[in-house]
Amino acid sequence: MPPSASLLQRQCKACEGGVEKLSRQQSETFLTEIPKWQLDSSANTIERKYNFKNFVDAIAFLNRVGEVAEQEQHHPDLHLTGYRHVMVVLTTHAIDGLSENDFIVAAKIDALSA
Repeated sequence: MPPSASLLQRQCKACEGGVEKLSRQQSETFLTEIPKWQLDSSANTIERKYNFKNFVDAIAFLNRVGEVAEQEQHHPDLHLTGYRHVMVVLTTHAIDGLSENDFIVAAKIDALSA
């Protein structure tokens, strides 16, 4: 299933704190639009693992994710393991939890791998 067009059409809003993080219920609602992502037990991060054929493909994907993150000015934690597995973890650091920005970036990252 392709990522939600509604999330893909949105842009991240600057977040320097001072806003409430999303509740578990709000986060679970957003997850219906990006079903391959998982909410952590504290409901403060979402993550997804991507598997590639080789190191070169994994690095190319990481670079494309970096471009999306810079465009949106919302940066995930990226982990390359086993030379071809990429884990992407999103949270809004300024509020120590999830914001709509995390789901927007997740949808845009999914669109890269579609």
